[in-house]
Amino acid sequence: MRSDDPSLKRLKPPKLTLFEQTYLPQILGGLVVTGRHIVNAAVGTGSLTMEYPEVQHQPSANYRGVHRLNKDEQGRVKCVACMLCATACPVHCIDIVGATAPESWTDREKYCQSFVIDELRCIYCGMCEEACPVDAIELTSFYDLTGLSREEMIFDKTKLLSVYDLTKKAEPMKSGIVAPDTDRTNELYTTPTTGPVIERQKLV
Repeated sequence: MRSDDPSLKRLKPPKLTLFEQTYLPQILGGLVVTGRHIVNAAVGTGSLTMEYPEVQHQPSANYRGVHRLNKDEQGRVKCVACMLCATACPVHCIDIVGATAPESWTDREKYCQSFVIDELRCIYCGMCEEACPVDAIELTSFYDLTGLSREEMIFDKTKLLSVYDLTKKAEPMKSGIVAPDTDRTNELYTTPTTGPVIERQKLV
């Protein structure tokens, strides 16, 4: 558009009155909001600051947090290495290495020998979950996850299965399958004060 276009509308900032130039109306408006919060906190109404981590936040039902890899009824990882989740991922944070399934696995031809998600690169859009045809990957409500380095936030298959062990009771799989508790090598625990916690020594 040209600068002399007649359809171009030029906006000028409004002129402040002498009283408005003192910024007293804005200051008084801010004090009114602050006073309202003080009164609400004193009488116990309105929203209060949550004392995290002593008080755990409960995400909404559609919250998308850390990923997990689901297990089938035989305790095997459900992923069939179809690569649909990696293809659908808009930021390409999923890396899968497929391998030929053992002959005893008559329900599939391939399985994921390696499954890696970069949790720092992920935008938690949920497209991997939508693309998976076997409900192998899901996003959980687990949110309080930290790492001391980028490497700690790259989740391999072991870590993703550990998140499944942590969340499977509180968040059943959408397919309704409950995997047996056969593998306890990645034991996860819950503390009464801080809620679900992943033991760092067994995830790193």
